[in-house]
Amino acid sequence: MEVAELPETLIRKGVLIGGDWIPGESGVISVVNKYRGVVFAEVETPSRTQVAMAVETAHAAFVANSLGPYERGRILDRAADIFAQRKEVLQNLLCMEAGFTMSDAAGEIGRCEQTFRLSAEEARRFVGEAIPIEGAPRQAGRICWTMRIPLGVVCAITPFNAPLNTVAHKVAPALAAGNAVILKPSPRTPVIACELADILIEAGLPKGMISVLHGGADVVHALLDEPLVQFYAFTGSTEAGLAIQQRAGLRRTQMELGSIAFGVLCEDADLDFAMDKIINAAYRKAGQVCTSIQVLLVHESIYQATRDRLTKQVQGLAAGDPSRPETFVGPVISTESADRIEAWIREAVQGGAVCLAGGSREGNVIAPTLLEKLDACMRLGCQEVFGPVMSLAPFSSIEEAIQRINGTPYGLATGVFTNRLDDAFRFARELQVGGVHINETSSSRVDMMPYGGSKASGFGREGPYYAMREMSEERVVTFIPDTHPGGK
Repeated sequence: MEVAELPETLIRKGVLIGGDWIPGESGVISVVNKYRGVVFAEVETPSRTQVAMAVETAHAAFVANSLGPYERGRILDRAADIFAQRKEVLQNLLCMEAGFTMSDAAGEIGRCEQTFRLSAEEARRFVGEAIPIEGAPRQAGRICWTMRIPLGVVCAITPFNAPLNTVAHKVAPALAAGNAVILKPSPRTPVIACELADILIEAGLPKGMISVLHGGADVVHALLDEPLVQFYAFTGSTEAGLAIQQRAGLRRTQMELGSIAFGVLCEDADLDFAMDKIINAAYRKAGQVCTSIQVLLVHESIYQATRDRLTKQVQGLAAGDPSRPETFVGPVISTESADRIEAWIREAVQGGAVCLAGGSREGNVIAPTLLEKLDACMRLGCQEVFGPVMSLAPFSSIEEAIQRINGTPYGLATGVFTNRLDDAFRFARELQVGGVHINETSSSRVDMMPYGGSKASGFGREGPYYAMREMSEERVVTFIPDTHPGGK
């Protein structure tokens, strides 16, 4: 398929239950090319009966599953190989379905492959630990260790903004730990998730170990009503996450609920080193990343130089058709999102903010936008914009920068550019965020690291090693090897 070519016939997918794609019984969701606005795929949604059937089938597959750690690792490695082999096809699909530029799509596929390979490695060494129980009184000769036990059926509820790698970060660790998975992808980007499931089956995953159910809140609610689902991994809005948490009860959850991500340029920051990193972190994937820099705090001594350099660079970014190799910023996910982002920019400018670059819109493409003199009480200053918009704000002291960041209800990640060790460690200790990246941006996630937030940004950690422990339970075992007096 050529980069800009549309399929001659619609892609059509039902629901995946028991290893087979079957027709959904509830309705159809149309999937549009995010730049062209043309429907290129349809997915069918399940009835409540089919949701229950998917859960029962997944549970039965989990109970019958005889795959050991080595076999699970082999399947995940084979899947990673297939992702690499099909890079061009998947890249074109991401361009159409998610509106990703070709470079963003390539990055997404490469990271997905890496996530599967990391999960394969962790599957092979997924163990508990020895406990030195003989260090306690009257425990001589007794042995103690822990085992990691899979939970059973894991439900993965995934967003549109990383429709391959976010799915991978939930599905691959769940399978590596020995669970069965029910995947409910975003209705905005369901087709790439179907491809991931097909690749796993092709790689040898037993039937029923992965199911795919399309739909919105109604399907999520139906899954929450199924007691056999033991874990809910969710990425999305705070409101939806809270609703899931309340209905999940005592069942475990992992929540990544977004953020207002900050970057900090201290007075000693190396601007030559920092500029390209900041541009990429603010505008890749059209700013639709939970850790995209929304507010860049710049020390007052370097504010003017930073402002001038960023203004020039942002003005030079190409926006438009994501299939063109030179495009840096493609469309946002929907007309509704474009309307909201445009309204927030207009509100900010009317309230006194200055637009240094961008601010315009063509279709669902919001030009990469740079603002200054933004009131922190405006929506762009206190709510997650999830679009290609960054605002500059000066600060005079570290205390002021830390208070500004900690003053929001969110806390996912912050990037700080400084070469002063005492300042770096102060930010690391005092910022109330899940990740502090020194001389990198808030968006500098590496897939093996623990990833998650604090406060309203959620709880639990992704990253295969950490997610596998979230998706399993620890069982303690003690053993007295010889109960015969005097030994055998």
